[in-house]
Amino acid sequence: MITRVTGLLVGLNEVCATIRIGGFDHEVLLPDIVRRQLQSKLDTEVSLRTIEYLEGNPQQGRLTPRMIGFMNEAELEFFEFVCSVDGLGVKKVLRAMVRPVREIATSIEEKDVKTLSTLPGIGPAMAERIVAKLRRKMTKFALMIAARIPDAPDNASDLMSEAYEALVSVGHSPQDARDRIETVMESGKKLKSVEDILAEIYQRQRK
Repeated sequence: MITRVTGLLVGLNEVCATIRIGGFDHEVLLPDIVRRQLQSKLDTEVSLRTIEYLEGNPQQGRLTPRMIGFMNEAELEFFEFVCSVDGLGVKKVLRAMVRPVREIATSIEEKDVKTLSTLPGIGPAMAERIVAKLRRKMTKFALMIAARIPDAPDNASDLMSEAYEALVSVGHSPQDARDRIETVMESGKKLKSVEDILAEIYQRQRK
């Protein structure tokens, strides 16, 4: 299975990118959030994390291999999580991902069915189903800031998730916990453990 493609972005439309690798042009399907990130990269080299699936009716023997592209591992992992919800398939999730992963994950975590219902193809009943299955798995996606922090430790996402759980457990609201963690993580300080993060948060609180 192809898990990454790197090549020249020679085409981009509402549903897919065309990436030229050697003498071949490869069609890669995209969620809207990825398409928007690629709009300024036409005629430059891009690298996408990819997954593959077969489209069509196996009973009729008509199966077409398709590839879906993402900017990073977190977007891909989030996509697979949402696809695991009963009643949602690849096509529906591709259509629904029109907002940043971080925003959708926050809505799921906070049980914001109203906001989720505004995503294309996701009505109130499906939004409730998504929340029921995924709410406790969204913390690291709602805290998707590690990728933009210079010199962030490899386990930054795990550290932030643990710090978030610790803050919520002692009475902080989910939004307050996220805000505090993001502030200290983006401060430029070397924070290599959950204890470091919490110590910095409470030191700032005392000022």
